[in-house]
Amino acid sequence: MNILIRAHSGLRYVVLALLLAAIFIAYSNWRKNSQEDSKVYLFAMIAAHTQMLIGLILYVMSPKVNFDLIGEKVFRFFSIEHIFMMLIAMVLITIGRSRSKKLVGADKHRTVLYFYTMGLIIILVAIPWPFRNLGNGWF
Repeated sequence: MNILIRAHSGLRYVVLALLLAAIFIAYSNWRKNSQEDSKVYLFAMIAAHTQMLIGLILYVMSPKVNFDLIGEKVFRFFSIEHIFMMLIAMVLITIGRSRSKKLVGADKHRTVLYFYTMGLIIILVAIPWPFRNLGNGWF
């Protein structure tokens, strides 16, 4: 269990970095009206899905997921808020990637830019940062 928690906590930085890189590349390619696709879009989606898979395993096993104590801030966050926001973010990222594959030119990159940015914002809100007092550290 401890290995999965460390992997989940550490992989968040890889996901954030790849999403930021994908957003930057999408913006750059959109402004240049580039026709080529970037593999970073795919890598960001794969990393996010891997993170989600580890998170779902932890969700089933974690003592922080307890619906009997839903009135307490930490249990409510991990039982409801965190999982649903992350699911929404994954859906947005997946939709952005799948729609972009069907488009050409600037529309392809603009789609990735919009959907990945929305997903990133939701992910940033849903991460249990140490300053939110949810019992988690930076790693």
